[in-house]
Amino acid sequence: MILFLSLLGFVLASIFVYLRGKYNELYWKKRGVKFHGQNKFMGIFWDFITQNRPLFQIVRELYKQYPNEPAVGFGALFTPSLYVRDKNNVQFIMQSSSFVDRGFDYNDGDQLADNVLFMNGIRWKLMRQKMTPLFTPTKLKNMYYIMDKSGRDFIEYLENNPEKRKGNTFDTLTTFCCAAIGGAVFGIGSKSTFESPFLECTRGAFYPTFWSNLRFSLSNLSPSLFKMLNLKFFKEYEEFFIGAMKQVFRQREQEGTKKHDFADICLSLQKSGEMKHESGFKMEPTDELLAAQGFFFFTAGVEPAATAVFGALIELGRHPEIQKKVQKEIDEVFEKYQNQLTADAVSEMEYLEKVLNESLRVHPPIGFLTRRCVEDTVLPVGNIKIEKGTKVYTPIYDYHHDPQYFKDPEVFDPERFTDEAKQEMACIGARYAKLQVKSGLAHILRNFDVKTEVHKGGIKFGKDQVQLRMKNVDVEYIPRKVKFS
Repeated sequence: MILFLSLLGFVLASIFVYLRGKYNELYWKKRGVKFHGQNKFMGIFWDFITQNRPLFQIVRELYKQYPNEPAVGFGALFTPSLYVRDKNNVQFIMQSSSFVDRGFDYNDGDQLADNVLFMNGIRWKLMRQKMTPLFTPTKLKNMYYIMDKSGRDFIEYLENNPEKRKGNTFDTLTTFCCAAIGGAVFGIGSKSTFESPFLECTRGAFYPTFWSNLRFSLSNLSPSLFKMLNLKFFKEYEEFFIGAMKQVFRQREQEGTKKHDFADICLSLQKSGEMKHESGFKMEPTDELLAAQGFFFFTAGVEPAATAVFGALIELGRHPEIQKKVQKEIDEVFEKYQNQLTADAVSEMEYLEKVLNESLRVHPPIGFLTRRCVEDTVLPVGNIKIEKGTKVYTPIYDYHHDPQYFKDPEVFDPERFTDEAKQEMACIGARYAKLQVKSGLAHILRNFDVKTEVHKGGIKFGKDQVQLRMKNVDVEYIPRKVKFS
């Protein structure tokens, strides 16, 4: 009897998978869209769960396999999902009010997930509006002194710990980025820069495990099932992180000092009472809600910034002639500013800017973007009808490595990024991230030469959800022989 029931269950499940897969295929064919037939039921997420590859590489296969299609549909359980390849359609998506949602869902009680990355609709608009003032040029100048201190502390750390100059470079860089963000955004950093308890959160929040990858996949495949199971993304970090942020808020209230940082913004919001949108929507700026925004800036800031620095060092270590040119610029600017690195000094390093832009092209911190349709619309190229609730995926890594958009894309050439060719990031913290990364690079290259070692097999990537974590490559810091006064 048990065998019969098991067999019956298997047969019924197989029929369901077949029928649902067939439905997914017909759904897109009726709209005149090419359908990726491999695993019609779960599509790219089946490969992600069962294979040891990052999701961006799996998504990239769609880019390569369908070069002449404006978009490609694929199976994703109960959620219509579309990989949008055509650049005009991508531009439409990024500018359209029909795609303001990032496509993430979280359950009530997942307090740290209630942030600008996961929020949707009017809540996202209101919170982003309130957080944006933290990253104005004036605010960045006011907090820059802490970024600079973090950079100088990092150099001292490398000098005093020579074993850190070779091996595990990316992990070492995350300590610097954690210190810089902790200091500049939260006013944390008076104690040991490189023993921050927040580092565990930043490394663990998006660290790929079988469970976290399965949870991430399910949130994409079926938001309703994800909610029904009441799954949480960051529950394990709530007690520590929210408690720590409350302590910062209360301490700042008692001190009554201004540090021009995230805590100041939070206290200002709380003093102003309810946050109100022009539509009439209101939100209470509770400690928990504001701590969730802090959690986002920390987790979304540390690893991408470390990846940006790491990518630049990798390429400079591969191209000594470019390294010497950027070091010459850095040395000249340091000397002009009496061996001090101010925010204005960093902004004058134009060649360093080009190097960073080119390294971000070659080694972007994330491989693709996601959006969710919030109202029925039509993509212009291909006249593709998109229903509310559809998830769309758009290229980043693929565009960066396509000769259609960048001549000889595998060649590292900072001169691609002239003043006319600069590409700005649209992220809320983009200005802060770029200033932090440039400052860190300037301090490192002022004091060290770098040498890149790519192990046998070339650069590989970890099994990550959206990030690009480079493996099989490392950078060695070699103290410069030039003496500075």
